[in-house]
Amino acid sequence: MSDDVFASSVFFRLTIADDDLGTFHSCEGLGAQVEVEQYAEGGNNGFTWSLPSRITWSNITMSRPVTADSGKVLKWFNEVLKEAEREDGEIVALAPDLTPIVSWQVMGIIPISWKGPGFDPTQSQAAMETLEFAHEGLYASSDD
Repeated sequence: MSDDVFASSVFFRLTIADDDLGTFHSCEGLGAQVEVEQYAEGGNNGFTWSLPSRITWSNITMSRPVTADSGKVLKWFNEVLKEAEREDGEIVALAPDLTPIVSWQVMGIIPISWKGPGFDPTQSQAAMETLEFAHEGLYASSDD
């Protein structure tokens, strides 16, 4: 991958287990928070140790206009809820020409919410759907 490719992607492809759930226009929540415990060492008055503890991963929310792939999301959502089984997946950021920029491997995905489109004939906006899911961790990979 060349250095002149920037993450100004237009689409994010979501795959969970072997289910390709299609492309999304937005992806929010790729992040983590590390809890830090303070430890004051006896005899050391210059500073307090900050020790990393538990990590908390943010929920990921993906949105897009309703497409032919919209049925795949609700089907996956219902199947996971019936089986209560976490699956691993991948989010791939795609450039405008659909070339992959970077991918995130997401472990232990479980759905949190799905919001289907609202249809209002007085509005000239695209009907949108939103999927939110929790996970047990992620890591980035690239083709370098």
